[in-house]
Amino acid sequence: MEKTTIQIKRRNLSLLDAMKKRTGAKSYDEVIERILQEELKIPADLFGVDRGRITKFREEDRLEDRD
Repeated sequence: MEKTTIQIKRRNLSLLDAMKKRTGAKSYDEVIERILQEELKIPADLFGVDRGRITKFREEDRLEDRD
């Protein structure tokens, strides 16, 4: 995972720290991700609809014969 550094005001750092403690998040990145997902209404798992329904690809699943 690529990391970066951003500048924020001390007040925002204090707010992030409070939210981190309140939510039990492991990192500030996790706190920011939760806030963004909630605000932007992005589901935590975009592919959850098909979870458990998709099977592994098998050779017999091919649509054509490539001999």
